[in-house]
This record gives sequence, structure tokens and C-alpha cells, in this order.
Amino acid sequence: MAVVLLPGLLAAEAGGRKRFEVEAASLGEALRALPVGDLLLDEAGEVRPLVNVYVDGERERDLARQLAPGARVRIVAAVAGG
Repeated sequence: MAVVLLPGLLAAEAGGRKRFEVEAASLGEALRALPVGDLLLDEAGEVRPLVNVYVDGERERDLARQLAPGARVRIVAAVAGG
């Protein structure tokens, strides 16, 4: 089981929950299991450009990345503006 941690803004969209435990073999499965999965992934199913994903402290964009039991996935939404 992996633990996924969301930042405050995404947690608000997920009913106020910041922490989710998901049964997932890969990073993609873990992200799609979240109630905010559609906000994290684009129409092609890839991680959106302004979303940063960290698995056990290392930045990761490969959705096929296998997750070890107890993996910690942290979502960090980038801030952009102009």
C-alpha cells in the first residue's frame, strides 16, 4: 500500500483529505486512484506540466514506476504566474 500526500489546494478538492492510502503497483495507478486524479493527469493520461510528483523524496514523472510497499508519494503543485 502506498501513501499519497496532497498539498492544501488539492486536498480541498479531495474533500479536505491530505493523506490517502492506495493499493497500487505503479505511480500511475496510485494517481488515478485519487479523487483528484483528473486534476493531476492531462487528457493523454500524463502528469500535468505544473504538477510535480515525488516518490520517496525523488522527483518522478514515469507513471510506470513501480511502487514498493509503503512508498510515500508527495504531490507538489507548482506556482506559476505572469
